Amino acid sequence: MDIRTQIGLNVKVARKVKGWSQEVLAFETSLHRTYISGIERGIRNPTVTIISRMAEALDLAPADLLKKP
Repeated sequence: MDIRTQIGLNVKVARKVKGWSQEVLAFETSLHRTYISGIERGIRNPTVTIISRMAEALDLAPADLLKKP
């Protein structure tokens, strides 16, 4: 599994655990919903800054988004 797919799956799982839609995560991170969708599908290549922002919103450490699911 490539790293973008790993990150995307981890973001999606963490988002669903919180009961959030992509819209809510987008709002909490000041990102566009389509960007969140691209990350979750492994199409987008998020920067370290974006990974950190998403991790903070999801109450995780950035490293948690990089772990193999």
